[in-house]
Amino acid sequence: MSIARFQIFFLLLGFMTFGMSTTSATAQQGDGPLYVGSDACADCHDAEMKAWQNSHHALAWTAPTAETVVADFDGTAFTGAGLSAQFRITDDGYAVHITEPDGSQVDYTVHSVVGIEPLQQYLLETGNGRLQSFDVVWDTAKGEWFHLYPDQDLPPGDGLHWSGPYKSWNARCAECHATDYERNFGVKSQSYASRQSEIGVGCEGCHGPASVHLALVNGDQATQDTPDLDRYGFSMSFNAGDTEAEIQQCAGCHSRRETFLDGNPLPGTPFHDSYALALLRPGLYHADGQVLDEVYVYGSFLQSKMYARGVGCSNCHDAHTAGLKAEGNAVCTQCHSPAGNPDFPSLPLAEYDTPEHHFHAVGTDGAQCKSCHMIERTYMGVDGRRDHSFRIPRPDLGLETGAPDACTDCHTDQTRNWAAEQIAQRFAQSTHRGPHYGQVLARGRADAVAASGDLIGLAQDEAQAGIVRATALYLLVSAPDPALADQAVALLSHPDPLIRAHAAALQRAAPMPDRVTRLMPLLSDPMRSVRVATARSLLDVDPNQLTRSQLAVLGEAMRDWRVSLENKLDFPETHIVFGGMALTTRNFQAAIAAFGEAARLDPQRAEAWSILVRLTHATEGPIAALRILRKARGYLPGDPGLLQLQGEIDR
Repeated sequence: MSIARFQIFFLLLGFMTFGMSTTSATAQQGDGPLYVGSDACADCHDAEMKAWQNSHHALAWTAPTAETVVADFDGTAFTGAGLSAQFRITDDGYAVHITEPDGSQVDYTVHSVVGIEPLQQYLLETGNGRLQSFDVVWDTAKGEWFHLYPDQDLPPGDGLHWSGPYKSWNARCAECHATDYERNFGVKSQSYASRQSEIGVGCEGCHGPASVHLALVNGDQATQDTPDLDRYGFSMSFNAGDTEAEIQQCAGCHSRRETFLDGNPLPGTPFHDSYALALLRPGLYHADGQVLDEVYVYGSFLQSKMYARGVGCSNCHDAHTAGLKAEGNAVCTQCHSPAGNPDFPSLPLAEYDTPEHHFHAVGTDGAQCKSCHMIERTYMGVDGRRDHSFRIPRPDLGLETGAPDACTDCHTDQTRNWAAEQIAQRFAQSTHRGPHYGQVLARGRADAVAASGDLIGLAQDEAQAGIVRATALYLLVSAPDPALADQAVALLSHPDPLIRAHAAALQRAAPMPDRVTRLMPLLSDPMRSVRVATARSLLDVDPNQLTRSQLAVLGEAMRDWRVSLENKLDFPETHIVFGGMALTTRNFQAAIAAFGEAARLDPQRAEAWSILVRLTHATEGPIAALRILRKARGYLPGDPGLLQLQGEIDR
């Protein structure tokens, strides 16, 4: 094996060797300013502090006290979804006794509290520093307990059970409910040493650590020119007039994304240097970009004309109360009115809050702007969330895209055709019924090869939102074609990192020499999301085809990818990625280890068991494979894929 190839395989070995380090890689912020806590802000910022103290940010995660716990723990009980829970108040605080579907019983003291309304959830410490979010929660409106997933009846050991890896507070949730959070997962011990400066989203969760700011306030001029901080001593500048930076700061938590770091990035870090944003994928969004699963606002907002015209989160939301700046339609008419808003001069000056526009009686739900332009979906049982793509209702597209529309969302006794006819009659001169990107994405989801021409056209359309164009590129990856890779070359230098990253993925279809030439510049991209996507697209490159300097640049990008994966070693899906990488490089023992770890963390992952059985059959023979298969079927007795494998091996 050549030295160059050995270097690449040594790098990959770092991905695929388990238990080599005691903790996952952490986000290193260097010797910068220190976090001092929100209380330090109160003396000078009294009004802001009072607005923040009762906000959903401040109460995102709290200690269990009589002031923070809103549920009735005084001898109440819940039975459903196969389990029962008894809640009580003890000398030590609040406790819950759980009888699981398999009959096992366990008693926990409530560790901490999540949220304040419309539901409140409770965290239980299950050992080794592991916090789990219990699935029985309190409905603050009805004043009763309910189960988040009433149709599930899961025993302990199931990955989706409340004690499983997908309900891990340390891994999945805490980073958006705390300030200066680090997960600190220990690989060998399978334990957490998580830490944060403050539970809840404090002042420094958005502005950045405040020690330099306090020093400046106290007259320490030595800190005046601290690198990478604004003139007030903060890493994030909310008064600098940079709307895009402000949106990205909010998006760090208000988005569906994959994280690269171990916890909170330093406030002010560009979104795409810390996260890979989820695109308009099946299961997350409808084909036309409307919300389907819980996607947390940012991906929706990027589709909107408001975002394209420079509207930011703080135009509608108060940053300290985390509420709206006005009630009802007033939040919209601050701009959408005959007076308009000089900050957004392209807006038509017209009356919108009138029956002549919304065709509903004043004061009714139908007369609310959000009812037609921000369709609502309910998550976590009772929590209604609004779609922030601010779209014009298009019932005429429903049959083609399969997506819902605001009209029949309320008028459930009517059809989409009826709704389309009503819209056509009432807005006869509308210019908003032309082609829509959802039509192309729907065709691409159904058959990316057949729709490839339309998809590449959509990806190249500068009039479309970046997330839409990136989604078109994402769909094209399943229709690999060197000609399409050629057409996407110009997008590799696009200003939008979403587009650059997914244009890089499409280059996997290009001949290797062209792929290397085109992608080398992106290995040094300023955004980590682009570098990682590019490294993935060069995983199978022959190191002998690269110069020493190219190998060095590739190695740096590979390390970015490796660190991002090492920070998620407690995720079953991370080990599925490891397994796929090992198969790409024909490292079968590493693949067996990776898929085995995925199955250990989540025994319900049939795809991990299936590949593990096949690899074991190929490397150790049928007897060893059958032993793995019997274990798999113990967890998934009726899985058709495993049953088929049984037949294949028995033959």
